[in-house]
Amino acid sequence: MKQEVFSLEQLKTVTSESHHTNDSKSQRWNPIQWKIGVLPFPIYVAIATIVLLAAYFQKLPADMIGGFAIIMVVGILLGEIGSRIPIFRSIGGPAILALFVPSAFMFFNLLNETTVNAVSNLMTTSNFLYFYIACLVAGSILGMNRTVLMQGITKMLVPLVLGTVTAVVAGVGVGMLFGYEAKHTLFFIVVPILAGGIGEGILPLSAGYSAILGTPVADLISQMIPAAIIGNIFAIICAALLKQLGLRKQHLTGNGVLVKTKGDRIPTSVDDNKPVNFSLMGAGLLVACSFYVFGHLMESSLHIPAAILMILIAAFCKIFKLIPSQLEQGAFHLYKFVSTSFTWPLMVGLGLLFIPLEDVAGIISVSYVLICASVVVTMVTTGYIVGKWMNMHPVDSAIVTGCHSGLGGTGDVAILSASDRMSLMPFAQVATRLGGAGTVILATFILRWLGL
Repeated sequence: MKQEVFSLEQLKTVTSESHHTNDSKSQRWNPIQWKIGVLPFPIYVAIATIVLLAAYFQKLPADMIGGFAIIMVVGILLGEIGSRIPIFRSIGGPAILALFVPSAFMFFNLLNETTVNAVSNLMTTSNFLYFYIACLVAGSILGMNRTVLMQGITKMLVPLVLGTVTAVVAGVGVGMLFGYEAKHTLFFIVVPILAGGIGEGILPLSAGYSAILGTPVADLISQMIPAAIIGNIFAIICAALLKQLGLRKQHLTGNGVLVKTKGDRIPTSVDDNKPVNFSLMGAGLLVACSFYVFGHLMESSLHIPAAILMILIAAFCKIFKLIPSQLEQGAFHLYKFVSTSFTWPLMVGLGLLFIPLEDVAGIISVSYVLICASVVVTMVTTGYIVGKWMNMHPVDSAIVTGCHSGLGGTGDVAILSASDRMSLMPFAQVATRLGGAGTVILATFILRWLGL
């Protein structure tokens, strides 16, 4: 009988692998080794207990400190859970949980007034959403290659317009197949999905409809919000599926870069590997805030939304090299910090305050959902096809175009988070703001012209 002889090195390797396997198994069932986000499990439990007790006994500060404490404790946990559920994590699980679990809390009245006030003061009074967007827009634009930036903004308008037209045709067509009146489908299902969110789209749209139809604004809002929310869900799912497509077929994606460039390496303006300079990050924060303040300053004079003006001034400064490279580096590092640390917590706040689950539950039906799905899928598919034809990365082009069917800034964050492409935020904002504003204006004009 032939005997196998093992060398000392082989025995060490086998022993090491065995110990590693045993260590991995022991860590899996050892709560001390668990992590929630980046926090060790015991530390997270201690922090969450403090925050939740303060909320329960109504001792939570009703300011941004209390608001941050709540949304970060919940956001970190929901993001971790969503990222660990098989299949669900591939269709935007963390984003969906972070948005709709808090919305369910509100629907079932599980939160006391102190908790809601703390989050409301952070999200509305302190306007945390636009702080987040300002940091992302400034950092991602100033961190981009100038050529890629110029080509991206000009080229993305084509898939955006074509996607909007085909989405309208598809949505109205599917609605008629299910027996919906074409005018109702267009103005109360399709247009709300493409309006650019609730605050920037549904609210002005409902005011315009009310002036024409004589219907109370509140009644119109309750009719239109479900379509926008359902459309946003499908946009998140499409973004997550596109992410998986990009992972499987790398030649179809720029991994956050919209326009194809020559060579294998995607050019950037800043060095990701440079050490973080906190003074420059502070300066980058000032630059981001100044862009947004400029937008507000000029909004009433130019009649252009502040968010769009913020993008335009950031792009202008980048194209004409008005910002020193050190400040660009600081703004870019700020963008990386904000997008990494606050994405899931931000969506918790948005879900609590701006995603009314009762409106979705009251009007939802299979045919209604299919109409909403047809609008979003057509929009995304058109963006993919046209982007490929225009020498853009089709996956990234489809994701940006799909942002037009999201819930404004809320939707942009959720969609880009699900696709792991936060660097596309400037283009997503253009798609959402310009596309949404154009949709609202055109829909109101057509409704008045038809005399409905």
